[in-house]
Amino acid sequence: MNGLELSRAFFEACGKPMLEAKFPELLPLLAAGLAGSGSECLGFDDDLSRDHDFEPGFCLFLPGEDLVDRRSAFLLERAYDALPREFMGVSRPRVNPVGGPRRGVIRMADFFREKTGAGDGVLTVSQWLTIPAQSLAEATGGDLFFDNPGEMTRIRESLSRFPEEIRRKRLAGQLLLMAQSGQYNYLRCLGHGEPAAAQLAAVEFVRHAMSALFLLLEVYEPYYKWSFRALRQLPGMVPTAELLEYLLTTNNQEDMPREKAAVMESIAADVIALLRDQGLTSADCGDLERHAYSVNDSIRDGDLRNLHILAAT
Repeated sequence: MNGLELSRAFFEACGKPMLEAKFPELLPLLAAGLAGSGSECLGFDDDLSRDHDFEPGFCLFLPGEDLVDRRSAFLLERAYDALPREFMGVSRPRVNPVGGPRRGVIRMADFFREKTGAGDGVLTVSQWLTIPAQSLAEATGGDLFFDNPGEMTRIRESLSRFPEEIRRKRLAGQLLLMAQSGQYNYLRCLGHGEPAAAQLAAVEFVRHAMSALFLLLEVYEPYYKWSFRALRQLPGMVPTAELLEYLLTTNNQEDMPREKAAVMESIAADVIALLRDQGLTSADCGDLERHAYSVNDSIRDGDLRNLHILAAT
């Protein structure tokens, strides 16, 4: 049983009966589920994940104080804390994890403000350009067990993908950095006798290639340690993930540089094919830099288009 399944089982067995018995008048105003930080919210937890922040708990999302006042919130907190300390052989810790509580009673606005900077989930262009994709993955991941007012669901849906113009701006920057690191600098660094710099170029190519692929497939890229697992789960991405892993785990000696450069070109070609499939580029070549500027030129909003191409990276 993974963390999300454990959370749902704990809610159904303990949380829901508590709410129905003690707070029936508040139920129409509440939402509950598991969302936010933690591998369990992405379905990526395993046995090793149980060494920290793993518990049978859930989030109880509250609206503003005009609907659920501080006293009611305090009573909900007390009732949540009084739930069984152990469930299905797993204990609930008494010490909050670093960064504050991830489970229990949480104001909806506080949750979205922490993840996105906006309590109502309405982001400015600047916020859309700069917010880390992993924060949006946390804001929209996991699952809601119920949402009686529907507000939590509405905000999560509004944040579920980048606006198209924003996606293009972010994508253009990632493509340009792919070109600079992989198609240009990797072999040049080796030519300068800088193998460590060459490996950094390979790392940069992988990092920006992954970000570009998540943008192309319109899925938020999670926290870096889960990015490979998330990429492998996307349609048709297992071979690409294996090639990217190869670039990171091989050295730069003997014939390896030529092979790695060829792999980078292969990945670049796959990315360009996706760009063409989506009608995002009018360039007709294998140079990612040209495609980066073509994607940027396709942005209709003049102010956004004229921002530096790396403004969203």
